[in-house]
Order: sequence, then C-alpha cells, then structure tokens
Amino acid sequence: MPGSRPPRKRPARAKLETSAGGIVYRVQDGGAPLFLLIRDSYKNWGFPKGHLEEDEAADAAALREVQEETGLATVTLDGQIDTIDWFFRFRGKLVHKVCHFFLMRTESEATTPQRTEGITACKWATFEEATTLVSYPNAREVLLRAHAMVQGIDIHGDPAAGPRRP
Repeated sequence: MPGSRPPRKRPARAKLETSAGGIVYRVQDGGAPLFLLIRDSYKNWGFPKGHLEEDEAADAAALREVQEETGLATVTLDGQIDTIDWFFRFRGKLVHKVCHFFLMRTESEATTPQRTEGITACKWATFEEATTLVSYPNAREVLLRAHAMVQGIDIHGDPAAGPRRP
C-alpha cells in the first residue's frame, strides 16, 4: 500500500493487535481544512481508531470506528495514509499494536463523542492547532501525511497522488 511501512518485527512474547482509524477533515467555505481530534479519558488528543472485527477489512473498520466514536453519519474515504505500530504493556503483557490510518472527509460539523468508549470530546482544529494538541509523536506524523494528502502534495512517491477535492 502506498505510504505503508512494514511493521517492526514482533517479539514472540508480544500479542499482536490490529486496529484501523481515520484522520477526518472538512473544508468550510473554501477555507483551510479542519481536522477532527478526539480526547480519551486520560485527556490525550488523537484520532478515532479501533480493533478490526473478525474478517473485517481495515478500511471498513476505520470507517466504522470513526462513525461510532465521533457520531459522524456521513464520512467518505479518500485513501490510505499510513500504517504505524508501537509496543505497550497492558496488565503486565507486552502488546504490539499495528494501526492502519485512512484519510476521510465529511461535510458535517456536528459530532457526538462516544462516551461509553471513553471518548470525552471531539474537536475540529486547524492543522497548526492539531499538531500542538495531538499527544503522540507517531500520530503527529500521520497528521502531517494526511495534511499533505489534503493539500495534494505527494510525500510517498506515489504517481497516482494528486490534489484532493475539498
């Protein structure tokens, strides 16, 4: 997939978890794009994402998770941004998380955070504001790639890349 990096080698003792999510943007009145952030129960800002269900494709999971976590009914998939991975410990066990991110757009401004999943807020932010709010460096890198895609800048060497329609 364009822009995807192969995940790091997973130690045998690490449990693999696969997720998918979306960087959602909207353009209002021809202005600069706004990006949708979510805040978790730990007060970290990031992007909607979640586990793939059995036999679910990554892009379908990303759309589902974005809609569930943000309340957005209409979201359009523009393309894959990147795949990132990281390691963390949960209840004493090592987890290798792989997450596929997709660029999505919407015309809607209204959001409803999925509080039952620990989403405490949704916020539309300019690229500059979003880069300062996003809590994790790997998520900021995905945002940078998403912003370039929205602007029509090819940062992956993909000849099919081109301007996105607002």
